[in-house]
Amino acid sequence: MADHQAAKAPATEAREPQPSGEPGGSPPRASAAAGTALAELIAAKVRDIPDYPKPGIVFKDITPLLADGAALKAVVRALATGHGPVDKVVGIEARGFILAAPAACDLGAGFVPIRKQGRLPAATYAQSYDLEYGTATIEVHQDAFSPGERVLIIDDVLATGGTAEATASLVRRAGAQIVGVAVILELSFLGGRSRLGAQPVRALLAV
Repeated sequence: MADHQAAKAPATEAREPQPSGEPGGSPPRASAAAGTALAELIAAKVRDIPDYPKPGIVFKDITPLLADGAALKAVVRALATGHGPVDKVVGIEARGFILAAPAACDLGAGFVPIRKQGRLPAATYAQSYDLEYGTATIEVHQDAFSPGERVLIIDDVLATGGTAEATASLVRRAGAQIVGVAVILELSFLGGRSRLGAQPVRALLAV
């Protein structure tokens, strides 16, 4: 997950996980039951770490899910499918890389990293966004996309939406078309979806 503090949620605001609907669907489309089963699997594999990285914060840790081969395969497939043709898959530093690269392979698409400022070697576009304390900046190579390419953005968690919004801005500045934003987990009480406007957003599990 990128540096938007998205995996952190106040314990007092957490709610019981509810499935967000079908996680994907290349024909034939996944059934509602299949979507519910995947949401339940994710809920069982994502663990809460209290008081990390500071007291009063509950961190959503996806490493148990990543360590389960069958669960990881199901999640990657669900994130990748149902968006129509995709030319490039964007992964947001850092945990987004883990999910977006195999999703790109699954789709036969290219992979593009969105990185923290100063970590890409060629000419870049940069976009800053607000954090709880201060700002952060992310970048993408200016030649990462061809005009009109269809781009899928993948990350692990959608929380306040700052990083996803900044990423979408970078993709559009580079001349590409966003077909969707897909995440494993949405912390819906933080309202991040509202920052993405009419952009299609898929969360495999919303809490």
